Amino acid sequence: MDRNTLLAFFLISLVLIFTPKYIELISGKSRVKEDGLTNNIPKPDTLKVTKNNQLKEFQSHSLDEAFLESEHSKNETKTVIENNLFWAELSSKNGGSFETFYLKNYFDKDSQRVNLINSKTQTLINEIKTLDGDVLDLSSSWSLQNDYISEFVEDSLKLVYTKKLLNRYPISKSLTFYSNSYQILCELDLRMVPKDLIETNLTISWFGGLKPTEKNISDDQLYFQTYSSLGGEKEKFKVKENKPEFITYNGALEWGAIRTKYFALAFLPKDPNSIRKTIVSGLKQDSSEVYNLSMVSSTSKKAIFNIYLGPLEYDRIREVGRDLEGIMDFGWTPVRPISKAVLFTLTKMHEFIPNYGYILVLFSLLIKIVVFPLTKKAYQSTTAMQKIQPELLAIREKYKNNPQKLNQAQMKLYKKKGVNPLGGCLPMLIQMPLLYSLFVVFRTTIELRSEPFVFWIKDLSAPDYVFELPFHIPIYGSQVAVLPIFMVISMFLQQKMMTGGTVQQPQQKTMQYIMIPVFFLIFNGFPSGLNLYYTLFNILTIFQQKLITDKD
Repeated sequence: MDRNTLLAFFLISLVLIFTPKYIELISGKSRVKEDGLTNNIPKPDTLKVTKNNQLKEFQSHSLDEAFLESEHSKNETKTVIENNLFWAELSSKNGGSFETFYLKNYFDKDSQRVNLINSKTQTLINEIKTLDGDVLDLSSSWSLQNDYISEFVEDSLKLVYTKKLLNRYPISKSLTFYSNSYQILCELDLRMVPKDLIETNLTISWFGGLKPTEKNISDDQLYFQTYSSLGGEKEKFKVKENKPEFITYNGALEWGAIRTKYFALAFLPKDPNSIRKTIVSGLKQDSSEVYNLSMVSSTSKKAIFNIYLGPLEYDRIREVGRDLEGIMDFGWTPVRPISKAVLFTLTKMHEFIPNYGYILVLFSLLIKIVVFPLTKKAYQSTTAMQKIQPELLAIREKYKNNPQKLNQAQMKLYKKKGVNPLGGCLPMLIQMPLLYSLFVVFRTTIELRSEPFVFWIKDLSAPDYVFELPFHIPIYGSQVAVLPIFMVISMFLQQKMMTGGTVQQPQQKTMQYIMIPVFFLIFNGFPSGLNLYYTLFNILTIFQQKLITDKD
């Protein structure tokens, strides 16, 4: 590689490594309001928040323990629902709320099935108030009309919970499950309650977010945030350290969602115009990051909405509709189509090749064929520039005190020799969107999560750390991966081939040797799938350069 190509590659790497940090930095600049925090965040009626204990109570959002042991919880009914994708335990408290939600196809760091529900998570909380502003108790156990204790969903299954408000007025809440879907239909009906007894606002909330699922919790929480789609515009919300925050959005809601790196919860109202307000809130403290989501509907109409609770699989998210795939990270707007095309290609290949590692081997070969003309042009341009280096040095020495004549003489030489001074760098810049999209796909898509390749490579979405150093490297700690070593070796051989037989300036030579450890430090924290791709790409480039050299 010449100096320009190395510089381009270095800049690409800096973009890749610092983009997540940049996103984390700017994501807190949402339309955040803190005034009136205690009055605007929906919470159970037993939660008493004051200005002094605001942070502590905001973090927990949990019902009073004494209340949970009261008479209200003695008639609690628990039901286990299972379909082809998950099994969940529901409680009759709050008219049907999730206590566990295990995904059959995904496993955590302890090889246990992923559970998306935290012990402190409160799901599907309902809140209404009297005209005097008192919160009515809906948190106690409701009656389950079905006799189910444990049931497998063959086609669809509906759980119906009922309760008499003020011991007189019937209200109901139903949850409908489907055999092969992460979507759950929720219907809440309070129309039988007289309008002169209650306010018209019904608040439906999910407190406590989703449970962290990855071994690297800090990397997992980098993607923790909420999304809301209102009037065709997507709003993102991410909290800052030790600072409880909330945002209230007014108007129609297409969907509201809480996501982690690989999983998501989403509320999708059947009628977006039925939602009056959407409230998102969160707190980041120590090693935890928690988000809450609330929708405010009307008590005069039946509240009907779908819940999506499951993995960020692109095809399933897209099937939900309403542009819910907007919660998925495909990079900057210009590269999103490329990222989607890369993911589509990989998943289609996986239908025929069961191992994603072998898919990446074949994919790198296909990409090398596609970009072959660009690589060939870059190599030929770099070689041509190397051949005229002595003449360029002579011109620079001759006109070192006359910049205008120096530029004229250089351009005349380029034209005479048919050399484009940018020919070695431009092809690399053209490939930048592809390189960035590959980085995004390998780092954030669930398809590569926990997918092994061979030998020590156990997870293509994580670095292939093998051993630890007795000291810490800044940014990356002491863990050392193997694939980045192979990658920088291939880079070194590649640049040796590019500069073989030519005289290099001392600065250029020094820069090439400095770049090797710099690239290792950068790529040491990248997913092994990405490093596998780059290593194979470099090896194929070496063979390609050898082929071009022999032909020349």
